[in-house]
Amino acid sequence: MRKVTVAKNAGFCFGVQRAADKIESSVNAGGKGRIYTLGHLIHNPTYNKRLEDNGVFSIDASEISKIAQQASENMPVKLFLRAHGVAAEVEKELRELSEANIFFSYEDCTCPYVKKIHKIAADYSSEDNIFILMGSESHPEVIGIMSYFLGEKYVFSSKDDFESAVKNGKLVNLHKKTPILAAQTTFNLLEWEKTQKFLKNLCTNPIIFDTICSVTEKRQLEAADLSKECDMMIVIGGKESSNTAKLAEICRGNCDNTFWIENAELTDDFFANTHEKVGIVAGASTPRDIIEEVNKKMSEQENFAQMLEETFKTLNTGDTVTGIVTKVTDADLQLDLGTKVTGVIKAEQITDDSSVKLTEMFKVGDEVEAFVIRVSDIEGVAELSKKRVDSDKNWVKIVEACNSGDILEGKVTEAVKGGVVVIVDSVKVFVPASHTGVPRDGDLSVLVGTVVKLKVIEIKDYAKKAIGSIRVVLREERKAQEAAFWAAIEEGKQFTGKVKSMTSYGAFVDLGGVDGMVHASELSWKHIKSPAEVVAIGDEITVFVKSFDVEKKRISLGYKTEDTNPWFIFKNAYNVGDVASVKIVNMMPFGAFAEIVDGVDGLIHISQIAQTRIAKPADVLEIGQVVDAKITEIDDEKKKVSLSIRALLDEAQASEEAMPESEEVVEEAAAEEAATEETAE
Repeated sequence: MRKVTVAKNAGFCFGVQRAADKIESSVNAGGKGRIYTLGHLIHNPTYNKRLEDNGVFSIDASEISKIAQQASENMPVKLFLRAHGVAAEVEKELRELSEANIFFSYEDCTCPYVKKIHKIAADYSSEDNIFILMGSESHPEVIGIMSYFLGEKYVFSSKDDFESAVKNGKLVNLHKKTPILAAQTTFNLLEWEKTQKFLKNLCTNPIIFDTICSVTEKRQLEAADLSKECDMMIVIGGKESSNTAKLAEICRGNCDNTFWIENAELTDDFFANTHEKVGIVAGASTPRDIIEEVNKKMSEQENFAQMLEETFKTLNTGDTVTGIVTKVTDADLQLDLGTKVTGVIKAEQITDDSSVKLTEMFKVGDEVEAFVIRVSDIEGVAELSKKRVDSDKNWVKIVEACNSGDILEGKVTEAVKGGVVVIVDSVKVFVPASHTGVPRDGDLSVLVGTVVKLKVIEIKDYAKKAIGSIRVVLREERKAQEAAFWAAIEEGKQFTGKVKSMTSYGAFVDLGGVDGMVHASELSWKHIKSPAEVVAIGDEITVFVKSFDVEKKRISLGYKTEDTNPWFIFKNAYNVGDVASVKIVNMMPFGAFAEIVDGVDGLIHISQIAQTRIAKPADVLEIGQVVDAKITEIDDEKKKVSLSIRALLDEAQASEEAMPESEEVVEEAAAEEAATEETAE
């Protein structure tokens, strides 16, 4: 008898399922308008044909503008972005077009794992870094990721490809810049491990991000294990699917009889084979119903006794069963269990969230795994619990995470005595106060409602209790952040940071996990008594590195720049001979000092205050008085300015004295003209 085993992680991954659910929901909602996908939603011809049959067609980036312009009130247009994501420039175009036309919209179905790599590429985009991505250069996901990094960047398909480029001198700046290494979400695990090892041996300061999707890891590991046990392997998925190609490659490495197909129609040729153990794996773009159809065909046996036995199969309390949803209401689900009883799962046995609607979570035809609570042959009903199965499965994940040291993510639901409770995949994880990252005796309630990252540090399996630590993750992230910072720091480099604390001699600035100090003398061109005269705690300021000591972890920062130098500002505004409105700020026996611009004073010598001799400046001037003065001299070397009020007074007097002479000339000319006229008469 042939035994057929379907891999547990076969079929749609989270990102693809999310994209498929969104577009199917939009199609089922009906209404007027057109629906498009940017490129095929997934790499599966059968699924894409189904979308076309429902009026959903694929376009490429060059057609976006055209369909956006055609969108109208009578015929709105909605465009779905596939899980692979798009290039940064395409996303920008979509935003602008949707803002320009309210009848054109788009739904971003990019997988969160891919979005994470987009963010990494954007955050580390710098001329000081080299971005290296392991993957297929022509793959849409890779094209999108690379568009977010502005700087020197490369894509390599394998460790050997990477090594060859290094040997050929392609990466001449590898030791001059900081290498940033990431991978396509479906990249081969073995190649990824070899690549990391190669880069670590090559460079001392690489920043490496493990970006292979966790589902992809499980899928590849499962394919490797299954292909070692079976004498025939069926790999299901589109021929353009990168992750399916990797599954086929892994299976062929262990099993010569490996066949790559796209749907169940191609399985008829395999029935002549007399293989006893058949394994089925499927790529992330393969719908569940295609997998089931292939499984059904490969499992067909002419064994009436077996079929009869299955028809009368019975259930027992405590069994775990899988059924197909036949009816959905917001109160419960009904399942076909392949037995003489009908499975029923009440809403409270599915979720603790009373606001969730089952009609939005499930549809007829869905496959559901559940725990048997009670069986009634008389009523013909088996009461089931999905929560129990989910809890058991998720507990296994928690235990595995504790053993592997993986980082988990959950929501803080409550602050209790001694710590907080975090829900991770429906499992409660207790985090002691000392492991929350909140200062001792701090208010733990500030964490309630937030999503946090943690590591499971202790498991009490007999009681299914888990203890986690947020602090450990924060410490690791801080170390990674610090390592990246120190690898990239250099004199003159600018940072925007927040003032963290102040002392009498300077201000400490948080540069992003690493602190630097601006000495008081570097805060202002003027003498200040305290840094508080210039900045306040919490201020965001732009600083630059003056010097640093990596071993002592010290950074000296500068804040004042030549552009803010008062003398520079003065010289750009005034020249010798200019008149300025100045404020008297100090008086000495020999003259008065006046502020021209903030930080630059000029001297009005006592001889230049009035036209007549005065005993002291206070005879004419007073502190705070604003007067006009002429700039008579600028000494660049000594940064001194000479001013004169008298020069302006002398000029005004000369002008007044010249005025009467001009009037006499006019009067004489008028008299002469009158005399001439009389003579002529």
